[in-house]
Amino acid sequence: MIITKKIKKAAKYLFDADYRFLVDARLLHKYDGMSDADYLRRMVECTLGYTPNFDSPVLFNEKLQWLKLYDRNPLYTVMVDKYRVREYIANMIGEQYLIPLLGVWDSPEHIDFSTLPNQFAIKCNHNSGLGMCICTDKTQLDVEKVKSDLARGLKQDYYLTGREWPYKDVPRKIIAEKFLKSDAGGLTDYKLHCFNGVPRFVLVCRDRFAKSGLTEDFYTPEWKRMELKRPKIPNAATPTQRPEKLDEMLALAEKLSKDIPFIRIDFYVVEDRIYFSELTLFPASGFEGYEPSEWDRTFGEWLKLPIK
Repeated sequence: MIITKKIKKAAKYLFDADYRFLVDARLLHKYDGMSDADYLRRMVECTLGYTPNFDSPVLFNEKLQWLKLYDRNPLYTVMVDKYRVREYIANMIGEQYLIPLLGVWDSPEHIDFSTLPNQFAIKCNHNSGLGMCICTDKTQLDVEKVKSDLARGLKQDYYLTGREWPYKDVPRKIIAEKFLKSDAGGLTDYKLHCFNGVPRFVLVCRDRFAKSGLTEDFYTPEWKRMELKRPKIPNAATPTQRPEKLDEMLALAEKLSKDIPFIRIDFYVVEDRIYFSELTLFPASGFEGYEPSEWDRTFGEWLKLPIK
């Protein structure tokens, strides 16, 4: 079975030019020297199946690529830095929304794991997951593997994966935060998508670590379930109840998204308290579509681009 899968992948690499580009770009780094515009154009062709128009973009994912190329607000580098964004959030909405910080280091070798609690989350501040460890029982933790994973994470040039320029100048660090209590499937994410300062919908991510796997559902600010999904991720079998803290999350998102063309603001709600998770300027780097596909156009209509 494994050999058959490898043969199929090899055949696909040989005969499918789009798949070959994705492998060469993401795994082999053959196109690291390609210009941002050319790289993004080719990536959209490979992942979404159309050639983007950077002169007059219409679709949402098309406009996200335009923002990568032309919206160069230096504040964005702070926003994507999982360490420095904490001060920004504290100043904007208050430090009571921050997950308690347990430590910050420049190298895995500087971490004294004996000082960390039995449960914690540790990650790099400049990327999106590579090197992360969610520790639920330190007595079972393979410390050397965690250090090795973090070292790999620190080496990653996350800018190159999707040409999201804000990541270029993030000073690379490791941070550890308090482990937040969750259900068996993990924390529920509330991802508020804000267009020109207005929260237009909430993506709810559930059961990330459950056997059934991650589910996603989209809700309006009035908490009406939207007929919408991303191609590779199913909707949940049962609706998510309207969170009691929804109005507060919407107000916080409106404040944080002011004067920004598009931004996604992620929160957790644990024991009746809101915690800030992260700010995202380019969801899925603008390389994932929606079902039905008409939503890509609708979201594009909501997003008003700044003057170039």
